[in-house]
Amino acid sequence: MGTSSQAKSFNLAIVGGGISGLTLAISLQKHNIPLTVYESAAAFGEIGAGVGFQANFVRTMELISPRIKEGFLRCSNNVETEPPKWFDVRIGDTRKADGEGFVHEKDGRKLALGDPIFTILSRPGPRGGVHRAHFLDELVKILPPGIAQFKKKLVDVTEAAGGDAVLHFADGTTAQHTAVIGCDGIKARTREIVLGMEEARPKFSGKYAYRGIIPMQKAVEFLGDVEPRTPQMYCGYKGHVLTFPIANDTIFNVVTFSSRDEWTDPEWVVKTSREDMLADYADWTYKVKSIIANVKNPDIWAIFNHVPARTFYQSKPRICLLGDAAHASTPHQGSGAGMCIEDCYVLGELLGEITSADELEKAFRAYDAVRRPRALKQVETSREAGMLWDLEGPEGDDLKAFEKNAVSRMSWIWDHRIEDDLKRARKLLRA
Repeated sequence: MGTSSQAKSFNLAIVGGGISGLTLAISLQKHNIPLTVYESAAAFGEIGAGVGFQANFVRTMELISPRIKEGFLRCSNNVETEPPKWFDVRIGDTRKADGEGFVHEKDGRKLALGDPIFTILSRPGPRGGVHRAHFLDELVKILPPGIAQFKKKLVDVTEAAGGDAVLHFADGTTAQHTAVIGCDGIKARTREIVLGMEEARPKFSGKYAYRGIIPMQKAVEFLGDVEPRTPQMYCGYKGHVLTFPIANDTIFNVVTFSSRDEWTDPEWVVKTSREDMLADYADWTYKVKSIIANVKNPDIWAIFNHVPARTFYQSKPRICLLGDAAHASTPHQGSGAGMCIEDCYVLGELLGEITSADELEKAFRAYDAVRRPRALKQVETSREAGMLWDLEGPEGDDLKAFEKNAVSRMSWIWDHRIEDDLKRARKLLRA
């Protein structure tokens, strides 16, 4: 088996230039693996606003490259709490309150609407929310110029006579590489090629979200100085509202979730109005309504996720799926992007250990065996978490049972040692 210092007789195409694609490119560059990133847009850019990474995921960034962690820290310098917390959980739906405005009794105290009923503690270490575009800019700085080709929308991948993969683009051009790594997101064309159209198709999760941002100074004016600067979750029937600081504490990020049975619009992100947002939260507290009323330029985000994939790779032609292309998740556990970082670490290190094209399938197989169970568990448990926060899981609105589930459900994600994944994958690679 080769080592990362040996010359490689293979070269790779990374399809997709988002956070996953660029993080993987940084990992592969460390091992001197020849690669090209193909991005369908005219330039690198991420949609959406805030994305969060907990301490274990930031540590994984550092394992890939200390420069990734440094870039993350430059755009995530938000307020720290002791002990570290993920969210303060509150009830924001007036329908849960009794005639006096109380929602829960705990430790002999009556808790009112809007009071913190419990806190989900995080783990020590650097973590927090970043603006996606800001973090992507930091990743771009790490890569050498000329590594990417733009306006390259993938149409198909076929196999060349010698076993290479030939990428066919919408502009009529082609490119030949030893293998393709699909980092092209939830609507990935690479996923369709590997799994077939039916299995690859994303499924509506039953949730949609309104997304928006408020300048932090404005949020402080109507919420006070403390609440906007720390993560808050307001729960209610068939909906919940998340707020947290991003962009070095300069932006108050707002995501409000609601439920519906189906999504019929062909577009997944559509513009909306504050009036439509407020109509969904007509029964919620004045504070929640104030947050919504101050959101600038809101849009609706239909939340889809993938059904479990039977495999993350194929051998003819060689294609391996990574990140959202492999296991797109709902955002309800805040771990989808972190799982992509873990994928990049494991696959990057495995590919760094081989030298020939003949070994690529072994590396893909080891990556699939180790990463797929954990990633698919995250997809399923995240969907369940969305129901929990909306008081429609098995616990319903029993806040004692709700708290018991909420404070323990993230441990398997946050306390995981990614180095153990890599050890197991290396054993499979060498077997």
